[in-house]
Amino acid sequence: MPDEKSLVLWVDTALLVVNKPAGLPTLPDGYDKTAPHLISILKPHFGRLWIVHRLDKNTSGVLALARTAEAHRSLNTQFDERQVSKVYHALVEGSPGWEEQTVNLSLRKDGDRMHRTILDSVSGKWAVTHVRVLRRLAGYTLLEARPETGRTHQIRVHLAALGFPLAGDWLYGSKAPFPAQAEQPVELLGLHAWSLALQHPTTQEKLTFQAPYPEYWKSVFPT
Repeated sequence: MPDEKSLVLWVDTALLVVNKPAGLPTLPDGYDKTAPHLISILKPHFGRLWIVHRLDKNTSGVLALARTAEAHRSLNTQFDERQVSKVYHALVEGSPGWEEQTVNLSLRKDGDRMHRTILDSVSGKWAVTHVRVLRRLAGYTLLEARPETGRTHQIRVHLAALGFPLAGDWLYGSKAPFPAQAEQPVELLGLHAWSLALQHPTTQEKLTFQAPYPEYWKSVFPT
């Protein structure tokens, strides 16, 4: 179980920003209400917290939470009006034949029997992700992904649509695990929320938070 102090990137009376570990859901699991989740770890130390956005259970990285109802309203408005800048690092299978790409493909949540988000140009919601290559490795590529919108599983589906699914993303067509999977007890997904830029809900100061890679990510990228 991670120590709450090791997760904190920023804390004040209105805002809490953490580096969420992979394998830990943000909220209680739908099937096992007693399983640990991020809020259950943080609440005893920081009191009531309001969810502003979420990360998938097996995605690591920066996550912001509100500590007051007023801060929650402010942050929700920023996310709803796309005033927040999010940057993800994605480890995908294969090597793209391009350096940059913009994906503009509409998505529909819970679109098939596996409850996946699917491409749907008719009934789906507009979704855009900007992607660029950061580093090429043997069998894998590290990408930067900047989503303009915040659809469920957006980056996962858009990268799979390009033919480069996230490492370890079996739900969306991955055929290879995350390179360090054998060393970790939780299922790893090649997606890390690298940075988040937003306006402080009370001071209005523009802030940017960056979440360092977990150790198992660092082992994948030799210097």
